[in-house]
Amino acid sequence: MTVTELDLVVRNGLVVTGSGESVTDIGVRDGVIVQLGGSMTGAREIDATGRLVLPGGVDMHVHLSPVEVGEETMPWADDFVSGSRAAAAGGVTTIGNIGFGKPGERLVDLVQRVGADGSRDSLVDFVVHPVLMEPDEGTAADIERLAELGHTSVKIFMSIGDFDVKLPAFVNALDSAGKHGLLSMVHCEDACVIEHATAGLLAEGHKELQYYPDSHPELSERMAVNRIVAIAEATGAPIYIVHLGSAAALTEARAARARGQRVYVETRPIYLYFTEERFAGEDGPLFVGNPPLRGAGDQAALWAGLAAGHVDTCCTDHAAWTLEDKLDPELTIATARPGMSELETLIPVLYSEGVRKGRLTLQRFVEVTSTNAAKLFGLFPQKGTIAVGSDADLVIWDPDAHRPIVGAEGMSRSGYSLYEGWDVVGAPAQTISRGEVVYSDGHVQGEPGRGRMLRRGPTRDL
Repeated sequence: MTVTELDLVVRNGLVVTGSGESVTDIGVRDGVIVQLGGSMTGAREIDATGRLVLPGGVDMHVHLSPVEVGEETMPWADDFVSGSRAAAAGGVTTIGNIGFGKPGERLVDLVQRVGADGSRDSLVDFVVHPVLMEPDEGTAADIERLAELGHTSVKIFMSIGDFDVKLPAFVNALDSAGKHGLLSMVHCEDACVIEHATAGLLAEGHKELQYYPDSHPELSERMAVNRIVAIAEATGAPIYIVHLGSAAALTEARAARARGQRVYVETRPIYLYFTEERFAGEDGPLFVGNPPLRGAGDQAALWAGLAAGHVDTCCTDHAAWTLEDKLDPELTIATARPGMSELETLIPVLYSEGVRKGRLTLQRFVEVTSTNAAKLFGLFPQKGTIAVGSDADLVIWDPDAHRPIVGAEGMSRSGYSLYEGWDVVGAPAQTISRGEVVYSDGHVQGEPGRGRMLRRGPTRDL
């Protein structure tokens, strides 16, 4: 019998993918899975007895690059260094970073600039989603060039005040994106509705952040989803609705999919665990995100949608602020700072609240945290599964580990967590990126810059 010598062998773990599970040994050479089962030895071996072996998490929605607003630069608390460390500690091995352009910067130049930052600083592999803010006569050529270079996504904000002024150009851009295999990520809130609601509240003297959900009413999300679905139907372009937060908006997306449209839905953790009552407390500003938290019915609809396949991914929209920034007493509903740190807690909390509590099967858990995002963003089967030929992105998962969350001890520079003090059951023991252990038993390993910017194919239907 021939025994193969490999770089790494992971033995005796319950290997879980989106299609099934089995106790199987995994052999890795040069960062790639080359053998499943059979005789093999490795220069390094990990005994995963009693543990799960999962595909590395794929979080395709994070903010680790500064936002350029006119001549000003707005940095987040986390960059590629701290953000990718948080990802590794949480079992996420591939991240999709939202990149904002500088004034006059073309989309390809934006991707190359942000990609250079990631190549220098990221611990894990990454892609860049360029934000399209100023569509013009050169946008179609930009999109074609992005596709040629393997950057097959673009981000659009319907919540920006002048979106409607530029609507014809945005429609043309979505049409070009669809024709060249790009997936358009869309922030669905209607800017006009938000501006009207906010102005009315301020006129009534309701500036405090407890009124934030009223300044971004559910109607703004539902209306925006309805509009982008219609635009996608007219152009035939696939769309990915980011951080969907309401039952009504999900109903609109489901109806479009029932008609055969390529409409995909992402939600994020805060909508699964918290509701709008949080805004009444002193720590209410910590929970400000766009769209805002909604009611218990919306929360239940999103859990049901995750389980049934109507919600395709759970990604973080990781946009970290410090505690001081979020709790600034000068903030109002018009100046609030939406965003929070979630990369390190995404997978552990979803496992604890989803799988352990019977809301999600193991296979569905893997799909919504890894496989589906890899497929939609042109990375499958390189990422998002455990198969011969795939990158050896693996998480050795301890299903019974109890880990209280202490934000100050996390890898994010935000210094706090929305889940402060939660006793989460289930956690990564080791995180492996392309065959290298980048996290083990509480310690991040590896140097910034080992992560690679990935070339992608066209979006793949689920």
